[in-house]
This record gives sequence, C-alpha cells and structure tokens, in this order.
Amino acid sequence: MNSDAQRRRQLGEFLRIRRLRLTRADLGLPPIGRRSIGLRREEAAALSGMSITWYSWLEQGRDTRPSRNVLDSLARTFRLSVAEHAYILTLAGYAAPPPTEDKIPRRTPVHARRLLAVLDDLPAYVASSDWQIVGWTRMLEAIYPNVATVREADRNELWLMFTDPDVRELMHDWEAAGRRLAADFRTEVGPRLTDPPVSRLIGRLSAASDLFRSCWEDHEVRGFTPRRSLIHHPVAGDLHLWLHRLAPAGHPHLHMVIWIPDLTTDTRERLARVVQGRSCVG
Repeated sequence: MNSDAQRRRQLGEFLRIRRLRLTRADLGLPPIGRRSIGLRREEAAALSGMSITWYSWLEQGRDTRPSRNVLDSLARTFRLSVAEHAYILTLAGYAAPPPTEDKIPRRTPVHARRLLAVLDDLPAYVASSDWQIVGWTRMLEAIYPNVATVREADRNELWLMFTDPDVRELMHDWEAAGRRLAADFRTEVGPRLTDPPVSRLIGRLSAASDLFRSCWEDHEVRGFTPRRSLIHHPVAGDLHLWLHRLAPAGHPHLHMVIWIPDLTTDTRERLARVVQGRSCVG
C-alpha cells in the first residue's frame, strides 16, 4: 500500500470512529432504539451536505481526493477540535510537504545545548520530529537515569513511556499520561505517518505495548497544551510540575520539553533533594 493510500485509510478510520462517538441529541437527532451515541453514515453525509456514496467512499479510504470545503464541513458536523480539524486536512494533503528522513537531527544544536545548560536544574530534554531524545539536563537524568543508559534506538519519548517499567513507576496515572502522549504524537505526525522513522516506531510499539496499540487504534487527536504532571520519585517524594513545550528558533524539526515546579508546592526544594540523593549514591 503506497503512502497516499495509507493516509486515505487513516482518514477513513478517523472519520468512522468520530461518527460513532457523536451524541445524537447534540445534532438534533432522536435516539436509535436505546442508542443515543453514534450517527448512521447517511446521517453524517446529509448533515455535511454530501451524498451517502461520497461519504462512504471517504470512510472506505477510496481515492476520492476530498476538497478542503468537504473536510471543513465534516469538521463542523463532527464537532472536531482545532487540532482534529488540522489533522484531517493534513491527511488529505492540505499541508506543507513532510520533512525527509535525512533532515531529522540526531544531535542537539549548539544553541539548544546552551539552553539546556541554563535549565540544568530543571528536568528537560530536546527531541527530534520523530520524538527521539537528542539531549537532556542533569536534573532529568537524576530523576530518570535510564535516559542516559538506554540504547540510542530506544531513546524515544513514546518508546520509553510505553515500554520502560521505571517510567510507569514514576508517572502518576501512567495510563492516562500514555494516552495523552499518543494523542499528541498522532496530532503532530499526521502528515508523516508513512515516513520510515515514524512508521517503524508505530510498528515496534504496536508489537511491544498493548496500551499503545489500544491508544493508536482509538485515533485520539489533541494539540499539546501546558498541563500539570505528578511524578512519584523514590528519594524526593511527589514532584508537582507543569509540563511545557517549546520550539527552538531556526530548528523546526526539534522541540524542547520542560517541567517547571508548581510554586504552590515544595517541589523546588524536593528537586534539589533528587540531585543530592544521586550524588550520595554516586
């Protein structure tokens, strides 16, 4: 199956899942028997101003080449978020060309290394467009030593989240955190699902993690937003943090993830204990 066919299939699966999750009353439709959730294909087509045949072909992944207006109409009918709307547009080809594999950086640029040095007392890392971690701070390594010891091929945000038991122990509500991360990833890589680094990662994770496979089959799409994060550390106890993400200027294929202490808690002092505890062990 070529890359265009794969993207059409992904679009069709996404539309089908979203159609079956819609609340009928929200769209002014009566229940179907006892079912209040889910639209028939013909209902979704009518509400979006298209024929049932045309809509069915979209869900089936046929070579229909929908216009932007058609996708905009479906986004309105399905009450898609901004991120979900952007996702279906990119799957249909309404986006900039994806980066080629040789443009994905595997080393941290000098200016990003300098920024990591300034942030050394905070857990932070830099990752490439396929979410390979290419640089990190002393504090991140103190909290999660495996980031420095795992083999390079496995030093990936998604891979570590779904396969490393140490991450599972650190993360409060690991399953929810994993589901959110998978949705963030799908949102970002939508137009690049067939790129070799991305497709290989998805294949490996689908084979290695039941949770990831479940998340991926759900087709959740969410744009990244700053959010609270709770880490259970064996030395410092509970670390209450805010998770932020930045894009280094001049490097569109990199992003930086930073955890900032919640200043309403004693997390800043607890972070200092993490480094002290590691120094004592060393």
